[in-house]
Order: sequence, then C-alpha cells, then structure tokens
Amino acid sequence: MKRVLASACAAAVVGGLAFVLPLSSASAAACAAAWSSGAVYTGGMTASHNGRNWSARWWTQNETPGSSQVWADQGACDGGGTTPPGSCDHPNWVAGTFYAAGSIVRYTDGRYYRAEHDNPGYDPVVSTWYWEPYTCGGSTPTPTSTPTGPPDPSGFVVSQAQFNQMFPNRNSFYTYSGLTAALSAYPGFAKTGSETVRKQEAAAFLANVSHETGGLVHIVEQNTANYPHYCDSSQPYGCPAGQAAYYGRGPIQLSWNFNYKAAGDALGIDLLRNPWLVQNDAAVAWKTALWYWNTQNGPGTMTPHNAMVNGHGFGETIRSINGALECGGRNPAQVQSRVNNYQRFTQILGTTTGGNLTC
Repeated sequence: MKRVLASACAAAVVGGLAFVLPLSSASAAACAAAWSSGAVYTGGMTASHNGRNWSARWWTQNETPGSSQVWADQGACDGGGTTPPGSCDHPNWVAGTFYAAGSIVRYTDGRYYRAEHDNPGYDPVVSTWYWEPYTCGGSTPTPTSTPTGPPDPSGFVVSQAQFNQMFPNRNSFYTYSGLTAALSAYPGFAKTGSETVRKQEAAAFLANVSHETGGLVHIVEQNTANYPHYCDSSQPYGCPAGQAAYYGRGPIQLSWNFNYKAAGDALGIDLLRNPWLVQNDAAVAWKTALWYWNTQNGPGTMTPHNAMVNGHGFGETIRSINGALECGGRNPAQVQSRVNNYQRFTQILGTTTGGNLTC
C-alpha cells in the first residue's frame, strides 16, 4: 500500500482549518451556550467557543468548533464562550483535534496542559515536546480521577469472541488485548456517536485492517523487494535506522520514514530509530494503525474516523487509506474485497452498513 508524505497530510489538515482569534466588538451577538466536547450536536444547533458562535452543519460530537468543516463560523459573540484569565474552565482535550500553540486543555486526569507548538491533537502526556503542564487559577488542580491505564476491554464495541470470529486464522501477534490496550491513545475511536455509528466505525477499521494484512496474518510487508524504496532521504532527519528499515508493518502496514517519524512523534515513541517496535510490540502496532485512522487524510479529503462518524460512509475510508491506487475504478476488485470484509463484520456486530460503501 502506498502512502503520501506525512508532512503533506499534516499541512493539508492544518492548512485547511480556519482558526480565528476572539474579537471584541460592541455589535457582537450574544454568545450561545458554550460548546461541550461530550454533547451531541445536530445540523442547525449552535454553540459558542473562543468568543465566537458556531452552527453545526450536521451531526457531530467531540469535534471542536473551528477544527473541521462540521462547524460554520457565525461570527464574534459577547458574553460567553471565552475563558476568563486565571480560570480553570478550559475545554477537555480531544484526540485528533488541531490545537494551535498557546491552547490550554484539560486532560482526562483533570490536569491542564498548554500547547507549546501547533499539533493535530497529540496526547499531552505522551507528546511532551508539543505540550507542557499548565497551572491555572493560582495552583495546579487536583486530578478529578486517577488514570486507570487502558480501558476495560468490555468497553470496546467488539467483544473478544467477535474479534476471534472476524479473524479465525489471525497471527498470534495480533492479540485482542494489544488492540484494547492501544485504544487509550485515541479515546474517540469507536466511542463517538450512537451505538450504530460506533459499531460501524469499529467494523470499518477492522475491515480495512483485514484487507491490509490478509486477515491479520501478515505482520510485515511480503514483497521484500520494496523495502529499500521507503526511505525519503530528502527529509532532514533521513533514515537513521537504515535505507531498507521503513517497510510496511502492522495492521495498516505503516511505511516510509516520514510516516514512522510522524506516528512516533504523536505516540511519544521513537519509531524513526526503532521501526521494528511496530512488528515486535502488539500494542504499538495497533497504535500506529489507530494513529493513521484518526489523524491522517492520506490521499483522501478526511480522516477515516471523520468519514465514519460524520456519515460519509465506508467508501471514504478506502479513499483515505489507498484511494490513489484503488478508487475511481483503478482497482475495483481490491475495493470490493474491503467492502466484503465490512459487510461481514457489521453483520457479526449486529448493525447496518450505512450508505456509500465504495469509492
């Protein structure tokens, strides 16, 4: 599977976002109720954030106003949506949401962090180059909860029995526990929207994973002749692990030095110098797949996560993963293979497929 430059993907994501600083104006409209990351908004509903009113174009949850095309900017507002100086009323951190340098967020453990550098939603306690601890209100707030590590497997919409049914011949490397351990890196995955949407996203992810790995059989790319081709020496960091070290690995066959660099930065793991972790550590392997799924547009126009939770359909996930080689009639057999997996997995999960299955 081919990949586009991670840096280009990031530029597209960042460049496509419209972030506007709050403005003061005597004629500003009254602010709507402040946006809440846990609330569900449907088309036409309004919320205020960072001193501006926003209107939802369609169903959304956990997508910060200004971070995606879901929200339409309705202009500056007065009387709400901003955070008073010294206040600890900052928004909750949301994985995969773009944060400009200076943004302050409340992490899941109740502590606050400030973005030192622009980033597309990296984890504040993992990517410490992008985030720094932040004290507000004169003191560091006491965490409201104690970190408990990876979520309970029972919280995932796919049970271990269903996972085993989906992958009866899987390699023992691809453990269910490795997958559930990796879920903590992207808590919005398969936990956004209705139960149907959550199951559809899980089925879509696993269907593409199944296609990429022959049913979770292959850990590494099988065509060894391709291995030396995945080093882009024009990158300033080069290929420190070696010319032929960045071949496809893991559930979505992560490849190219720039993708290993970007995924490692996001996850707080030095994958540029140790890409072999993706084939030796099941949780790391699953995390790289979830990184791509939740943060990368690839050759498409949206992340696979956004495609599923915003109703664009399974076909858009194919476009984001390998659309340059498969979509638009380029390889219909490969597209149909992915669709067949998705249809089978949604049936196992007892849900519907939704529309727009192909690309």
